[in-house]
Amino acid sequence: MQSSSALLAPVIALVLWTFVMWGWMYATRIPALVRMRMRLDRDAPRGAQMNQLPPEVRWKADNYNHLLEQPTLFYAVAIALALLGDASLLSVAMAWAYVTLRAAHSLWQALVNHIPTRFYIFVTSSLVLLALTIKAALQVF
Repeated sequence: MQSSSALLAPVIALVLWTFVMWGWMYATRIPALVRMRMRLDRDAPRGAQMNQLPPEVRWKADNYNHLLEQPTLFYAVAIALALLGDASLLSVAMAWAYVTLRAAHSLWQALVNHIPTRFYIFVTSSLVLLALTIKAALQVF
């Protein structure tokens, strides 16, 4: 059996991945804004100006936002399991599977954005997260 901190490695990995997407978002968004000579307007409705950017630029920002949504549940569950002392191979494997699927989802959305495939990856990652959550619930309740 490994240390319960083994569950923290996938947590940190997903946070780092989120920063990769953050950097990629700005590395594509800023040049696009410059090319379009867009003047940012604080009074424009939320998202109106960014919707003028090319889709392949917006996809990175959309994915960055996605990484700030459901993964917050993953962070809570993984940290809870670590605090509970769960260092099982199954929990660690599911945590890494979730991180791997979210990274695959990011790459797919940022590069191809074929929605049916992206949805399949998302649902699969959600089911892994659900299984991890049920595992935590069984230990808590």
